[in-house]
Amino acid sequence: MTRIFSGVKPTGHLTLGNYLGAVRTWVEEDQYRADALFSVVDLHALTVEHDPARVRRLSRQAATLLLAAGLDPGRCTLFVQSHVDEHTRLSYLLECTATDGELRRMIQYKEKGASARAAGGAVRVSLLTYPVLMAADILAYGTDEVPVGDDQAQHVELTRDLAVRFNQRYGHTFTVPRATHPRVAARVMDLQDPTGKMGKSHANGAGIVYLLDEPDVVRRKVMRAVTDSGWGVEYDRAARPGVANLLDVLAACGGGRPEALAGAYASYGALKEDVAEAVVELLRPLRERHAALAADPGYVDAVLREGAERARGIARPVVDRAYGAVGLLPPG
Repeated sequence: MTRIFSGVKPTGHLTLGNYLGAVRTWVEEDQYRADALFSVVDLHALTVEHDPARVRRLSRQAATLLLAAGLDPGRCTLFVQSHVDEHTRLSYLLECTATDGELRRMIQYKEKGASARAAGGAVRVSLLTYPVLMAADILAYGTDEVPVGDDQAQHVELTRDLAVRFNQRYGHTFTVPRATHPRVAARVMDLQDPTGKMGKSHANGAGIVYLLDEPDVVRRKVMRAVTDSGWGVEYDRAARPGVANLLDVLAACGGGRPEALAGAYASYGALKEDVAEAVVELLRPLRERHAALAADPGYVDAVLREGAERARGIARPVVDRAYGAVGLLPPG
């Protein structure tokens, strides 16, 4: 059976972009068609300055939201990355396989490193090496498919390169995974800056719809969304990114093609009203289920504990085999 691995990083509250771009596909398709593992990748949140209490809080919230969205622990494996030691065990072996040059070429390292330096901060070594930890996340499970957005595709290519290199040097050890991309709304853009992704860790949340936003907050954010100069509603990603983003969201919420939906609107206001209501109704059941799950933390803890045990059972033989392949003595 095809094995899938994907994860969410607890660096901010999950957004509409996270849901439409990834989580909904995990819920509606991936957990039914594959042996699917989904992780809250909390170790990745430590690559930048962070508040420990906030990381813990967001990790639990992310796990609870994934269950609220419809992940079924009877069909898939949901766990927290730091609960499975094999991730860090394998990461070091892959650091010994990767090169300094290929890590420094990673686009996200360049961008985040430049941002940290511009703010007068230091760049942590973990920011450079976290794509190797991501590779370990994937390779530890014999993963076949990695559902990712465009911004993470480069990291999956690095994972493939490391798997091939390791296999060539030490004998076949890892499955070489492939990236897969969602068909619709792969990248939902910021409502205030439609040329940038709706990222959960942005400091300014005015253009970001969070999954736990109250309905009135959702409506206000959508109604204040940046549109474009010019008349009429048409779908043109390059020339009219604001309107195109709203049409993408509407199509993802209710079906249909954004190009076709554009023809039903004579004004930006009418489009925004329909988008706002579509998003509110999409998120309503998720928010209700989240409230019920948050009131029963023992259940969430049990799901994560059982998920970590299941994940450990898959990963440990793979990582032990990799340790033996590179020449490390087994424990006595």
